[in-house]
Amino acid sequence: MEPDAAQNPNPSPAPPPISAYYQTRAEHHAVVSSDWLAHAAAAAAANPGADAADAAAAPPPSPGGAGGVIEEFNFWRRKPEAAEAVAAIMALAAVIRSSRATTMMELEIELKKASDKLKSWDATSISLSAACDLFMRFVTRTSHLEHEKFDAAKSRLIERGEKFGEISLKARKTIAMLSQDFIYDGCTMLVHGYSRVVLEVLKLAASNHKLLRVLCTEGRPDRTGLRMSNELAALGIPVKVLIDSAVAYSMDEVDMVFVGADGVVESGGIINMMGTYQIALVAHSMNKPVYVAAESYKFARLYPLDQKDMTPAHRPIDFGVPVPTGVEVETSARDYTPPQYLTLLLTDLGVLTPSVVSDELIQLYL
Repeated sequence: MEPDAAQNPNPSPAPPPISAYYQTRAEHHAVVSSDWLAHAAAAAAANPGADAADAAAAPPPSPGGAGGVIEEFNFWRRKPEAAEAVAAIMALAAVIRSSRATTMMELEIELKKASDKLKSWDATSISLSAACDLFMRFVTRTSHLEHEKFDAAKSRLIERGEKFGEISLKARKTIAMLSQDFIYDGCTMLVHGYSRVVLEVLKLAASNHKLLRVLCTEGRPDRTGLRMSNELAALGIPVKVLIDSAVAYSMDEVDMVFVGADGVVESGGIINMMGTYQIALVAHSMNKPVYVAAESYKFARLYPLDQKDMTPAHRPIDFGVPVPTGVEVETSARDYTPPQYLTLLLTDLGVLTPSVVSDELIQLYL
């Protein structure tokens, strides 16, 4: 294992002031059902082979199950296109493959230990914790496995885990295809900071020769919007960078807002990088649609009541000048946007209204 792979940027139970959340911005989940797999598998079939090389390039199974899960997780996490949630899913699938358990109970205990170890790697990361819970719920939820012979049941679990990982890897491409109906020639879009799924949407639009213009917020203090603007410019898409405080000033130029999400919660609202809420408020007041591009494994069993009702995650703030002694600085990394300010969620399950997200999550957990 490489030295940096073993480092835990935000260990539990004593996290440092700045969380690893923003170092590995990623995905978040919630539940999965047979319907999820049926829809997503059908969409993934339209893009065969694109991610097969990644799956084939996985390292050989590490003996010891939970002991090698961090190494496997870091292998996938280093891949530019692999989100943190997908890395966790692939790492847990590897635990099943390498397990030496002889009963289903032993295997479930081993998976639980591996899941807990991944969660403790960064105690503030919603996406990491959610992905582990998602995998455990989906892979081990079917009761008839108890009546199968262990070898057959384990093979079924391996197949499920790998299929789930494969579909998760292709989720962004599915969303990009579904989003094209909402992007028309001559439109001006506002995007906030850097989102890999929004970038995938715009890449496909550019490859389809759609004429569009993008306004991209700077995304201070980490300036993720500058990274987004660089990638858009490389695609030949006209892009204009806005300082974050110029969103209301520029909103009359905008036809639609596209944002990603770190989590989609039970209310149908989203948790995303700081500033998303105020953009949605301005867009709503000026009758501009707000579209959220989010993978379905980001759907979370969370119900924040206000901005402070979330697990805290912090990021460094550098103003370029010393902050006077005794002055408090807000370092929160994300905010909550209520569902009434969102128009539609574009997911790999299809195009959903915020209320449908809530209904589906409640039904799944009855």
